[in-house]
Amino acid sequence: MGLEDDIEEIEEEIANTPYNKSTEAHLGRLKSKLAEKKEKLENQQSGSGGGGGYSVEKHGDATVALVGFPSVGKSSLLNSLTNAESETGSYEFTTLDVNPGMLNHRGANIQLLDVPGLIEGAASGKGDGQQVLAVVRNADLIIFVLSVFEIDQYDRLQEELYDINIRVDQEPPRVTVRPKIKDGIKITSSTDQDLDEETISDVLRDQGYVNADLNLQENVTIDRLIDGLMENREYIPSITCVNKVDLIEPDYKQQVDEQLRERGLDPEEEVTFISAEAERGLDALKDRIWENLGLIRVYMDKPGRGVDWEEPLVIEEGSTVGEAIEKLGGEMEERFRFARVSGPSATHDEQQVGTDHVLEDEDVLKLILRR
Repeated sequence: MGLEDDIEEIEEEIANTPYNKSTEAHLGRLKSKLAEKKEKLENQQSGSGGGGGYSVEKHGDATVALVGFPSVGKSSLLNSLTNAESETGSYEFTTLDVNPGMLNHRGANIQLLDVPGLIEGAASGKGDGQQVLAVVRNADLIIFVLSVFEIDQYDRLQEELYDINIRVDQEPPRVTVRPKIKDGIKITSSTDQDLDEETISDVLRDQGYVNADLNLQENVTIDRLIDGLMENREYIPSITCVNKVDLIEPDYKQQVDEQLRERGLDPEEEVTFISAEAERGLDALKDRIWENLGLIRVYMDKPGRGVDWEEPLVIEEGSTVGEAIEKLGGEMEERFRFARVSGPSATHDEQQVGTDHVLEDEDVLKLILRR
């Protein structure tokens, strides 16, 4: 029996086992074994060189993956947002390879990747699904692209991403484990746990920990505990857009809103309604991409040339002067004396700061360097 068969058998047993206190430990061991076997399968597939063709080099200030099933309009959306030229049609599997484009917005160069349309079972390897989804794992933001007529696709997309260890809109579990030489497993927790210590210890042993100190800083479920012990999880934020709104009547929008609410999505606050073909709602989508990437613009005050307002330095929110210098590259780090900052992060114009000063959006930064 191969790994794929083992995985299918364990998944079937989990699906057929009702969850209650008496089955908790058994389900914990099953899920732990499932995670272990999926990791082995993933390592085998990546080691065999399968799916090579889907490796996309990252460019720009951030990378965004457009995720959706065939024919939801991802290629049209990419073309409308960027200068990419992707052949599109009204039939499935138009996009045969990862198609990149570059969105320039608020001074940032944002790489958009239109990955081939996902199909059910992609995480199990159907339709080159493993290779397709591997591209998504490297993104800084996921955009779920839904057809206004098929909102239920959101559920299946979430499942596919979860199955390849992408945790959407989640923070990593506050779980730390430290292997040791002897004395077995010791569990400490800063909060009450619903799981009993025996179940937690069983999960650790299934993951290869015989002697270890485990510290829990949240009330973990079995799934969160396993995620905290595994190193192959990716935690990626997401936004959702609903395409083809130009094709519906106004009264149908109420049904769409209700379907979104059933999935925990606020249609007013968390969803952008667009028409890629008619180029409606695209400015709102661009702004939402920017807001969820957590980027800031820093305008450089260049010696003898003044402030460059046209091409800001784009860095991650919370970055310091030192990290800005690192992105600029060259010899600036070695020659740095101090900096002067004006703008939201400064207490006054031309405030003198060091490398640990945290910058904010639309700061003006002037570097004073040694000759």
